[in-house]
Amino acid sequence: MSAPNKSYDPVEVEALKPEEIERMRDAALAAVAAATDLDALAHAKTAHTGGASPLALANREIGALPPQAKAEAGKRVGQARGAVNKALAARQSELEAERDARVLVEEAVDVTLPYDRRPAGARHPLTTLSERIEDIFVAMGYEVAEGPEVESEWFNFDALNFPPDHPARETQDTFFVEGPEGPGGSGESGVVLRTHTSPVQIRALLERELPVYVIAPGRVYRSDELDATHTPVFAQVELLAVDEGLTMADLKGTLDHMVVSLFGEGMTTRLRPNHFPFTEPSAEMDMLCYVCRGDSVGNPDRPCRTCSSEGWIELGGCGVVNPRVLTACGVDPEKYSGFAFGFGIERMLMFRHSVEDMRDIVEGDVRFTLPFGMEI
Repeated sequence: MSAPNKSYDPVEVEALKPEEIERMRDAALAAVAAATDLDALAHAKTAHTGGASPLALANREIGALPPQAKAEAGKRVGQARGAVNKALAARQSELEAERDARVLVEEAVDVTLPYDRRPAGARHPLTTLSERIEDIFVAMGYEVAEGPEVESEWFNFDALNFPPDHPARETQDTFFVEGPEGPGGSGESGVVLRTHTSPVQIRALLERELPVYVIAPGRVYRSDELDATHTPVFAQVELLAVDEGLTMADLKGTLDHMVVSLFGEGMTTRLRPNHFPFTEPSAEMDMLCYVCRGDSVGNPDRPCRTCSSEGWIELGGCGVVNPRVLTACGVDPEKYSGFAFGFGIERMLMFRHSVEDMRDIVEGDVRFTLPFGMEI
């Protein structure tokens, strides 16, 4: 850049001639108008307003002019640059509006179309119901206990006070696993697929400090044919509470709380005398029919198919833990007592959701599971 020179004639500076400034301005305006998108406009802005643009270079020449010429030259260059900036701003607004309108058209979503070609899945209702039952008892202070599905006969039968000649020990009821002491199916191997989750109760008593409050859900195995009401593999949940001073009254209150939590207010249970080797006294537990709530009993005008108008539905077995079971686990029956109960989760699922055929639960047809959704 040259130093100020009072005798220098500005009209001889080519870049500051009025017609040259107009040419640079018009070229810039034409480039701005020709920009068809924001990227092209950004290139035009750099080329015509950046530090190396013709108008910027012309503006630098003003410093070399004599004082009396600077004002007029500065005014011409400033007006040209202002016109270019104004055109840039206007064109940017236009292009942004065009872009937004195009995006609304190109990225529009037809909400009437299927949102996903891959169908949504569903949790199996047995899993959902099992977890709900667990939550009920965890909220009451119980722990969830687990154990192996392949068990020794001692845990599955002996510790639970099953005598050696009990029918449940026969292959007609129990799956025996082949072992070194005898061929599979002979009943001599000493290893079985557990027939109930009661062995988990035995393990809990052996492994935990007293008092013990556990709930034991899991798969169990019986030598049954698959039909509408039976399956050789099913889910069961059992509960064990061992503490000082527990009675049948505590058992009844626990059962009532469970059915209210699962079926709603007004539900209750009743106990009918029965016999199980691992409890004494023992009882069958029934719950009030969740459909008719007992109103169908003696009322021919309102029959109930669910409970056959009896007002009650059988749920499972329960009772006070047999002292022999406590002794087998090293628990003093003179100091401690307890109660236990168990039932099939499939049966509970059939009650809650009016499932008529157990085969629907186990065959894996997604048309059965989908209506239950993804409840967690």
